[in-house]
Amino acid sequence: MTTTLPYTPAVEDRTSSLPLRLMLAPAGSAPALLDGAWWPRSRDLTAELPALTAVLDPLWGRITHVTVNPTFWPVIPRKVPVDGHVVGVGWFKAEQDPHKLLLLSYSVGRWDLLVIPPETGPATAARLMTEAADPLGTLTASALMNEAEQRRIAEEMELSLVSVWDSEGGHGARLPTSRSPARAVIAQVSDATKGI
Repeated sequence: MTTTLPYTPAVEDRTSSLPLRLMLAPAGSAPALLDGAWWPRSRDLTAELPALTAVLDPLWGRITHVTVNPTFWPVIPRKVPVDGHVVGVGWFKAEQDPHKLLLLSYSVGRWDLLVIPPETGPATAARLMTEAADPLGTLTASALMNEAEQRRIAEEMELSLVSVWDSEGGHGARLPTSRSPARAVIAQVSDATKGI
C-alpha cells in the first residue's frame, strides 16, 4: 500500500504571498553606516531570514552568515536553511547595535541593515526605511530608532494638547446663535471713607 502525503514545509512560508519589506541604498553608492532597512513581520528569525536572504543572494552574493543583537530576538537559531544552503546565525550583545542586522557573504563582503520592529506603523516604517537607505545618512541604527521614538512622543503630546484645548472650548467651541447685547451697569458708589 502506498500513501501520498502532502508536502508541508518545516517552516511556514508566510512571506511568499506578501512583499518583502526591504529598502536598500542605491547600488554603487559610497559606503554609509547603514546599507538599508528591513521591516520583518515577526521576531522569528527562522521564519523571516529565508525570504530576506533569497532576495539578497542574487544582489550581494550568497549570504552565508547573519549576526544580530539578542535584545529584540527571543530565539536565535544557530542555522537557518535557505534555498539549498544554510545560513549561520550568530549574536553579539555588547558589540552590535540592537537595531541592526549584519549580513556576511564570503565572496563579496558585509552589509548592515536597520531592523525596524514588526509592530512599527507603516508611516514610521516608511520614513525609517528611506532614512536608512540614504547613502548620505550619518545616523546609526539606534540613533534612527531614537529619533523615531522622539517624533512619536512629540506627535502624541501634540494630539493630547489639541484634545485638551478642544475639550476646554478651543477651536471646536461655538458661539450661541442669538445673544442679547450686554447692558452697561451704572451705579453710584458711595465714598465710605468721608465719614471717618
